[in-house]
Amino acid sequence: MADEHGGFESVRDNVVGHPMVNLIRYALRYWPRLLTGVVTAVITRFARLVPALIVAATIDRVVLGGADPGLLTDVGLLPTGAIAGEAARIDLLRRLVIIAAVAYLIRSATRFASRYLLQSTAQKVQRDLRNDAYDHLQHLSMDFFITHQTGAMLSVLNSDINRLESFLNSEFRQLIRVVATVSGIAIILWSYSPKLATIALLPVPLIGLASARFLTWIEPRYQSIRETVSRLNSRLENNIGGIDVIKSFDRYAFEHERVATQSAQYHDEQISALRLRRAFFAGLRLLTGVAFVAILFIGGRDIIRLGDAGALSTGSFALFFLYLRRLYSPMRRIGRSANKYQQAKSSAERVFGLLGQTATIDDPDDPHTPERIDGEITFNDVTFAYGDREPVLNGVSLSIQPGETIGFAGETGAGKSTLAQLVPRFYDVDSGCVRVDGVDVREYARQHLRRGVAIVGQSPYLFSGTVAENIAYGDRETLTELRTSGSVPSAVVEAADAAEADRFINDLPAGYDTEIGERGVKLSGGQRQRLAIARAILNDPAIIILDEATSDVDTETEQHIQASLSRLIADRTALVIAHRLSTIQDADRIVVMDDGEIIERGSHDDLLATDGTYAALWGAQADETPASAD
Repeated sequence: MADEHGGFESVRDNVVGHPMVNLIRYALRYWPRLLTGVVTAVITRFARLVPALIVAATIDRVVLGGADPGLLTDVGLLPTGAIAGEAARIDLLRRLVIIAAVAYLIRSATRFASRYLLQSTAQKVQRDLRNDAYDHLQHLSMDFFITHQTGAMLSVLNSDINRLESFLNSEFRQLIRVVATVSGIAIILWSYSPKLATIALLPVPLIGLASARFLTWIEPRYQSIRETVSRLNSRLENNIGGIDVIKSFDRYAFEHERVATQSAQYHDEQISALRLRRAFFAGLRLLTGVAFVAILFIGGRDIIRLGDAGALSTGSFALFFLYLRRLYSPMRRIGRSANKYQQAKSSAERVFGLLGQTATIDDPDDPHTPERIDGEITFNDVTFAYGDREPVLNGVSLSIQPGETIGFAGETGAGKSTLAQLVPRFYDVDSGCVRVDGVDVREYARQHLRRGVAIVGQSPYLFSGTVAENIAYGDRETLTELRTSGSVPSAVVEAADAAEADRFINDLPAGYDTEIGERGVKLSGGQRQRLAIARAILNDPAIIILDEATSDVDTETEQHIQASLSRLIADRTALVIAHRLSTIQDADRIVVMDDGEIIERGSHDDLLATDGTYAALWGAQADETPASAD
């Protein structure tokens, strides 16, 4: 179940395992690239430590001419002993310059390799996650889309997945930076002065513990923020989609208040989290400042008191302060990384919660896949309700023969559309069964069944694209032919002609290549309806469901469509749901429904003769003047 706002709080319960571990598993698909990126990133960090060693060696050996060995001498890169004479110092300086140049060269090459490999891996993970999440979303059952808002789904597919890509892109590299830098500096400082190294490294575990505590503080806040922004996106998506309603009823102030209320909630939650973040980071800076002051005092005091008898050399003392900045900069960044981690974890819970959502309707282990569907439909004592609501259908039984046209009449909410949606198994019955060709629809492979059923709804959905693309969508081979050849297939033209759509298509600026806009916004309601009918015709189904399919066309257009439909459904089973009863008066049988039950059935003439509900509906419409949709 979704939360009351149609968000994604509940899907977090679907996550199998730790969400961030699941994210890493996606990255491990590209382990050679990832491993190479990690290794080169570590080399980059080690190479960044070399210049400070060179500065220390230059001060002690070249400038002061001392004999302090230092780390570069210990590893054999510099000669031992005091450096006497100008020529020897210049020669040593040349050697230090060469070492620095090599270090910078290595650093530049490995930095390019690590960033390219790690960032490209993050991009691949983003692509895979979005593809998998979208594909999984497509295969979820219809009840999921009823209980979850579109804006919330888009928030998961876009902002949440983008946030995970950003985390892998930046914070994963930051983790490598912290581990490599702290390890390298710890080893180097310890080799120079264990006492001062202890002081320098003391804040490290404290920062780690504080960051872990920070995660527990900030986690519920970021979960709430993600849900709030999801609801805000849903509100904005709903309002933009219904802008014509807002304008027609002059509800600008009302909708502004609703958006402002959710924006204020988002603002307040962000400010609360921001206050906590800023206080945490300020504490980290204070902690590192204490360590800096302690090293300055203790190290300086040792140099004054001990001189050359055991104290750090001048260059080594400078080395400590050069490394302190490199040590504490990534450590202070841990707090920010912890913040980013918690944000990413919140997003990962939603993404992998979506991927863990199971379809309530699935194929059986051994699905029925006949070569063809004849179109016989049987509803046997069907009862159905949407979730925990009152039943929409109550004990409906009806047998439909192949090629028979059945008209459905009744008031809005009688259950007509719901009954038709059980045929392609968009929903499963609560009790009873629906059979197609004598086989329970739950035994079919869903897509195999649905390929034999075409639906034209009251408000047909058209995709942003050309007229030809929207019609060709009804047949996979025709759609492929259109996309590969670039020319309009003859099957598209024939389907448009059969749906009485060719008349207006030829008058469009670019004919079949005319862009119709999002949801077909550039077309009238009647034109959109005819394209949807053409799309269904191209599908060549055994069963056609027309749900108020001619409700948005004028009388003349309706007559043309009815003539075409009469020819097209001659050899097909047709379920025609109609508010305008004139569209079903020639049906083989008419079924009248009320409150989820069949109350009348028979031909048009028979039902008029019984003088029941159908006759009353027919009489109420007899004097109505149809309005033009075009």
